Amino acid sequence: MTDDPRKFINLFELEELAKDRLTSGLYDFIAGGATDEVTLRRTRAVYDSILLRPRMFGGTGLPQLATTVLGQPIALPILAAPSGNHGAAHPDAELATAAACADVGTVMAVSSGSTLSLEDIAAKAPGPLWFQQYLFRDRSFTIEMADRAAGAGYKALCITVDAAVPPKRERSIRNPIPFQPPTNYASLKLDGAPGNADAAPGVLSLIDLASPEGLADLAAHTDLPIVVKGILTAEDAKIAVANGARGLVVSNHGGRQVDTTVASIEALPEIVAAAGDAEVYLDGGIRRGADILKALSLGARAVFIGRPVFWGLAVDGAAGVKAMFEVLREELTLDLAMCGVQSVSAVPRSLVALRSPLEVPPH
Repeated sequence: MTDDPRKFINLFELEELAKDRLTSGLYDFIAGGATDEVTLRRTRAVYDSILLRPRMFGGTGLPQLATTVLGQPIALPILAAPSGNHGAAHPDAELATAAACADVGTVMAVSSGSTLSLEDIAAKAPGPLWFQQYLFRDRSFTIEMADRAAGAGYKALCITVDAAVPPKRERSIRNPIPFQPPTNYASLKLDGAPGNADAAPGVLSLIDLASPEGLADLAAHTDLPIVVKGILTAEDAKIAVANGARGLVVSNHGGRQVDTTVASIEALPEIVAAAGDAEVYLDGGIRRGADILKALSLGARAVFIGRPVFWGLAVDGAAGVKAMFEVLREELTLDLAMCGVQSVSAVPRSLVALRSPLEVPPH
C-alpha cells in the first residue's frame, strides 16, 4: 500500500484506508453484519472456493467488458448498489458517486435513504440512474415514490424486499451512530419516531412485508421496469417475475439482515434457472475481478457493489469511487484474458468448478 490515498492496489487496501478516515461507529455500521456475521465470513470463503478453469485457446485481443442492463448500455458489468446516506462518508454525498459512475460508464442505483433528494441527484447526475424504494404499508406512498422517480428521469425501480424487519447488528448496538430522517421522507415528519441500526427514525415502520399483490399493483401503475432486490430462492424468483419484475438482484443484503444465510453466489444458479426472461444480477461480497468473473459464469448479467462505494467516498470522494471501479475493471479484464474469454456476455458455465476435480464423486 502506498501513502497516496488514491493509489491502493485492491479493494481490501481501500477498506483499510477508509477505516482510518471514518469514525469507528460509522465504519462499524457500514462494515458490520447481523448477529455473529457468519454470512459475512462465509461469503468470502465461498468465492475463494469456486475454482476457475482457464482455457488457453479462447482467442486473442483485449476482452470486451461492455454489456447492457435493461437495454441500457454500460461500459462494464458493475453497478453501484443502492445504499443510504452517502453524505456520511463524503460531503458531496450521492453526487460524488453519480459522477464516478458516469465517468466509468455504469449505472448508479440511488437509495430512497439518500442524503440528497432523488430529484436533486437526478438533476445533477451526468449518467443513468435507477431508484431504490420499498413496498410501503401505504400503497399510495409506494406509488408516490415511484412517480417521483419516473418524473425525475430514473430509468428503473429497484424494489428491496428483504428489509421490513429490524435486524440485530451487534457492532452498531455497541457503537451506535445517530440517524436523521432521509430527505426523500421529509414530508412525513418522522423525527419523533423510533429508529434502529438500519433505518433512520420512523422509516422502517413504513415498510410492508413483501407481497405478490403489492408488487403487482406497482407494476400495473408504473411504466418503469421493476428490479426486485433481495431474492435468494427460485420460489421467490418465480413469484417476482410472475408479478411484474423484469430483473432480479440475488442478494442477502450483504449479510446485514439475517445471519447464516447462503452466500448470494450460492443461490445464483437456481435463480437464473427460474428467472425466465428476467435479467439476473448479483449483489454481495464482490471484492475482486475474479469474483465478478465467477458470477458471470454462473449466470449473472452484472454485479452490484455496495460497501466499497463507501470506502471510495471516504478516501477521496468521486475520485476514490472511480478508482475503486477502475481497480475492478483492470482485474476483470486481466482475468477474462487469462481465462481465454473475449467478452463478458460470453463467459461459459464451464469456466468454473464448484469443487475440486480431485474430490471423489458421490456414489
